[in-house]
Amino acid sequence: MRTRRRLSYLPTMSCRKRQKTSPDKTSDCFDSLPDDLVLSILCKLSSTATSPSDFISVLITCKRLNSLGLHSLVLSKASHKTFSVKAKNWCDSLHRFLKHCADAGNIEACYTLGLIRFYCLQNRGSGAALMAKAAMNSHAPALYSLAVIQFNGSGGTKNDKDLRAGVALCARAAFLGHIDALRELGHCLQDGYGVKQNVTEGRRFLVQANVRELAAVLSAGNNKRPWLTWSHQPVPHPRLRSETGSGCPLLSDYGCNVPAPEVHPASQFMSEWFDIRGGFPSAGMRLCSQSGCGRPETRRHEFRRCSVCGVVNYCSRACQALDWKFRHKAECAPVERWLDDDDEDVAGENDGGDDGVMMVDS
Repeated sequence: MRTRRRLSYLPTMSCRKRQKTSPDKTSDCFDSLPDDLVLSILCKLSSTATSPSDFISVLITCKRLNSLGLHSLVLSKASHKTFSVKAKNWCDSLHRFLKHCADAGNIEACYTLGLIRFYCLQNRGSGAALMAKAAMNSHAPALYSLAVIQFNGSGGTKNDKDLRAGVALCARAAFLGHIDALRELGHCLQDGYGVKQNVTEGRRFLVQANVRELAAVLSAGNNKRPWLTWSHQPVPHPRLRSETGSGCPLLSDYGCNVPAPEVHPASQFMSEWFDIRGGFPSAGMRLCSQSGCGRPETRRHEFRRCSVCGVVNYCSRACQALDWKFRHKAECAPVERWLDDDDEDVAGENDGGDDGVMMVDS
């Protein structure tokens, strides 16, 4: 009897097993994907994100994507545009997210959070440490930012300047292809600032910086408007020519006008941060006059001012050269005196170099 009963139950049990293993037509196939495959897809998405919303939209899709999206492997691959947040939206949760990404090994998060802590939150030690962490991973903007800190003695006194360290950091960043660092290094060699003076070599670096900038525009090739204009005639004075759109004429002396370089999200954040607070970091301190920089002074008279008008000030020679060609050349006080009542150009302007005026310590 027992044997018969056991045999009589066998068809029913096998039928039940087949029913359990048979796939449900209404089930989602996404649930059957292994985590490793989903993680690789999320890594690709985070590395190509063009805005924070691209990454956030994935996190709010479902609980599984939210959990896997915050995995350290995914956060370590996030692009710098993932951190292009607005200063008005700054909060503790955003601070923790950047810290989480930095802890995961994302060097862009280290650089962005380092700048925010050093300049905006005035946490100098932690901010410098995060930028140093990115610099040790050959992050060119972090190397250049540390060079600017060394040149200015930011976060300390005037005696804390280390010009030789600044030149060494600039050289490393320039080797990695950072255009501003290459331009800064060229000016240092021309002026003998922190390094033995070599005018010929410095001029070569300045020309190479312009060539690299043009090559960067050529390689982008995704701008719908005309990104490059040529003119066989000498470029007229900024006051005498009509505005044809935003651009940064660093090669205008050679009849070539290229668009302004893209501002890094960290620099954009700092500009917005201090703009919300009235445009000044604190009483008696100023921001770098180069609109795409955003760096503030950490002590009074830290930045060098224009030696001609004394109105604008810059954190570096690279920012001064960029702003001179883009804006200040048309606004510097002596330039007004070079124009007579009939708006005719008078000899005396310096169009042959990368910057028309020199800077002096405040």
